[in-house]
Order: sequence, then structure tokens, then C-alpha cells
Amino acid sequence: MSDTELIRLRPRRIRLVCWTSAALLLIVFSLVATSLSGPTGDGYGTFQRGDQVAMIGLGVFGALGFLLFTRPRVEADARGVRVRNVLGSYDLPWEVVRGVRFDRGAPWASLELHDDDLVPMVALQAADKELAVEGVRALRRLHQAHQARLAERTAGS
Repeated sequence: MSDTELIRLRPRRIRLVCWTSAALLLIVFSLVATSLSGPTGDGYGTFQRGDQVAMIGLGVFGALGFLLFTRPRVEADARGVRVRNVLGSYDLPWEVVRGVRFDRGAPWASLELHDDDLVPMVALQAADKELAVEGVRALRRLHQAHQARLAERTAGS
């Protein structure tokens, strides 16, 4: 394993679902916006062009909300691991990581830290099956390589 190896991991299935859902939501809100015309209910008000634009705007915001779930990613190299989840990010050196966990039945993998904290890695989802397992194995290899370098340094001292 080289010191320059960089691992980049992103979820696959959730990105497909989110992009499809965002497009469908935008289409539905646009269709609803085009159907807003004429009087409202009892005729006391009428739909205006601004109402149509507002409805399309709501569709855009809803679609952007779906696309937030495409944000997760994990990048790792010999120095450490960077985790970006839906909300929040972590930049951790390997020194603080005790292990990489992917418990049976867990929705995603996590990093176990030496202070007994768990950092979720939403990018490695159980729904991606073998892709997630391969990602966890690659992270474990990087972590073990770091542990071996630490052991060499302490043995050489």
C-alpha cells in the first residue's frame, strides 16, 4: 500500500434515488404551477403569475432538500480520513481512530475513535452492499498500514 493512495467513496443507490426524486418533485410542482389559474374556490381571489412562480420555487427548494442526501462522501489516505455526511464533516488523523466498524444490521459504517466515540460514515451504506463492504475493507487496510508504521517507529526508537 503506497503512502500516496487516496480512497474516495460515495454512496451509489441513494444518489440515484435522490436525483430521480428531485427531478420528479420538480416536474410535479411545475405541473401544479401551470394548473394554477383563474379564481380560487369561491371566486374571492384569483391565482396570479406570482403564485405560479412561488409554486415552482417550492419545487426547487424541495428538490434541493432531496439533493442534500447526495452529499455524503469519505476520502482517506495515509494521513487520515475525511468524512462528509448530510450535515457536518470530520477530518480525522488515523491516530485518533481505533477501528472501522460495519455492524450487522447497521445502516452505514462508522469509525470507532479512541475516546469511545463513533463517527457515522453515511457514504458507506448497507444498501450499496458489496460496494460498501469493499470500501470498509479499503479503509481497514489504510488503518492497518498506519498502525504498522507506528509500530515500526516505536520499535526503531
